[in-house]
Amino acid sequence: MYDGLVVVSFGGPEGPEDVAPFLQNVTRGRDVPPDRLQVVARTYERFGGVSPINAETRALVEAVRAEVSLPVYWGNRNWHPFLADTVAQMASDGVRNALAFVTSAFGSYSSCRQYIEDIEQARHVVGAGAPAIDKIRLFYNHPMFIETVTRNAAAALSIPGARVLFTAHSVPLSMAAVAPYEAQLHEAAALVAARLPGPPRWELVFQSRSGPKSQPWLEPDINDRLRALAAEGVDAVVVAPLGFVSDHMEVVYDLDVVARETAERAGVRFARASTPGAALAPMVRELVSEQVEGRSDRAALGEPWPDVCPAGHCIPTKP
Repeated sequence: MYDGLVVVSFGGPEGPEDVAPFLQNVTRGRDVPPDRLQVVARTYERFGGVSPINAETRALVEAVRAEVSLPVYWGNRNWHPFLADTVAQMASDGVRNALAFVTSAFGSYSSCRQYIEDIEQARHVVGAGAPAIDKIRLFYNHPMFIETVTRNAAAALSIPGARVLFTAHSVPLSMAAVAPYEAQLHEAAALVAARLPGPPRWELVFQSRSGPKSQPWLEPDINDRLRALAAEGVDAVVVAPLGFVSDHMEVVYDLDVVARETAERAGVRFARASTPGAALAPMVRELVSEQVEGRSDRAALGEPWPDVCPAGHCIPTKP
């Protein structure tokens, strides 16, 4: 008997005064040099200190409220509304058994298990009276997710013969080795590409790595690949940010600014597909419904991911 739903996201600053404390939250415990944080802060300054993620998550939450009958809450990992504050509000409202929709389709430590830890930490902070919270399964191959990504990618395919580059946030190889992340990305990319007109030639590339150069991360990097494609004679690309449910700074800066400039310097025409955003609300409704009704017929193009990740997946190997 579920009596609440919480949308759990990464969070982002919504003004210049938010940037420094937000970045401190993101990097806490990771020993990131202050000068590195200043470089990242300047990226946010280009956009007035505002990341698009909170506004997009807010729109998703409102769209989900129109789709489901449960009370819908919203809590973030790194910025207001913080998850612990949200869980406290849920407890005050009398919520006892809730579902959590995490805005990440793919499984890795930072995109899955860490959110489970965040939820448990928030419940611990609230203490007695905190609701039980079950995380909804990964949705990387849910038909509605694949349909939405396909629709957005198709809308961006206005250049005949363009190569499609599906992108996702890179992670350290040590993290990828114990997670289904890379395999799920390949599976989802293939599902989308097969549904695009043509179908076009496509590749999976990675972006936004942030660790030291001595640490190996998933490759190829999108900027390296754009330069290589230009050398191979490819003159147009469509970039589909497969690994992002909504626009982050990693989308509006790392793709729309940096990757676009790389492509233009290399003589490659560049188009970027939209992220799914609030269009995923009907999918959330379906995921909630299967949990509330206890259905065994889980919608998936292939094998549905289980409600509880298998033992050993996504162990806490942090960058």
